[in-house]
Amino acid sequence: MMTLQRPVTRALACALVLATAACAVPPPSKLPTTPATTPAPGTDPLPPAQPRLPFEQARAKFVQDTARAYGIDPAYIESVLAKAQIRESIVNAMARPAEAKPWRDYRPIFMTQARIDGGRRFLAENRADLASAEARYGVPAEIITAIIGVETSYGGNKGSYSVVDALYTLAFAYPRSGDPAKAEREDRRETFFRGELAQLFALGKETGFDITQLKGSYAGAMGWGQFMPSSYREYAVDGDGDGRRDLFDSKADVFASIANYFVKKGGWVRGGPVAVRASRDPALPAFEPEALDPVYTLAELRTKGYQPLAPVPAGLPAVPLHFDGVDGPEYWLGFRNFYAITRYNISKHYAMAVYQLAESIAGREVRPLPAAASGTAPAP
Repeated sequence: MMTLQRPVTRALACALVLATAACAVPPPSKLPTTPATTPAPGTDPLPPAQPRLPFEQARAKFVQDTARAYGIDPAYIESVLAKAQIRESIVNAMARPAEAKPWRDYRPIFMTQARIDGGRRFLAENRADLASAEARYGVPAEIITAIIGVETSYGGNKGSYSVVDALYTLAFAYPRSGDPAKAEREDRRETFFRGELAQLFALGKETGFDITQLKGSYAGAMGWGQFMPSSYREYAVDGDGDGRRDLFDSKADVFASIANYFVKKGGWVRGGPVAVRASRDPALPAFEPEALDPVYTLAELRTKGYQPLAPVPAGLPAVPLHFDGVDGPEYWLGFRNFYAITRYNISKHYAMAVYQLAESIAGREVRPLPAAASGTAPAP
């Protein structure tokens, strides 16, 4: 499970990333039961920046730190890094995240009839395991299905990049802008990916993976649900009771792990709404907070010109959302469960695409709102 946030620990990787060309990944051996430590929900998604060092010094420090932290032979780490490739294609892919597109261009990428039909088939074929995950965690089967549909086209597109190459490139060779105002965040991005590369070595030690053979996205995300190494260690769970946590070949584990991520990382509320359409009073000043936390009462939102266009439980906090639709602006209110989806990928576009795909898979298609309905009139 990249938004510079990640699943970032998974979410940083994911708001910047969608899955790349598919490639089968070798099945894992027994998976660990002790999770790694990752930032708590709501914390700054990027770690504090480490002092920037020349390449060779930074690489040597990485080897020493990783060996000491996880009890791994430094000679083994050196041998893996010696074969790692700096890949320009990874840099280029990272520089063009789909989430940067406006909603009118982003939505059609995922809201296709083929993807909706594929999701319905996938849900039907895996109904028992999806229902088990839903019963255990409270995350609807269609939401889990939509995540897999967006991330990997229902398992058909898990990524063809070497995970080691992806993380090595982003940790040590991602170009700098030269802008002093961006330097700290660029340092923090490097720190994040170096941490994920270290987590990959730890995951390999715990599972017996040959990490040099693992394939994934250009950001280093892996498996059906595209988990980053730290999120694999933190949030993967055993869904089929075989004593392993296999996000490559056990769909029951995949479904349960995605649902567990939503609950543990995002605070998913069983039975709660995700989002509803809203109107906005154009006579009032524009208000769209940068943060996606649902912290505004409906009364507060009304004073700012937002009115839900569907019944909403009293006392439920929300966040106003604005999208540039094909026919003009679209206004929504996002609730805790919308926020939970953004922990998988911090982009509001990503979260809305997952929500609308899930609704369509479940037979509740969300149609684009005509421009005339974006004011105070009820939605059709």
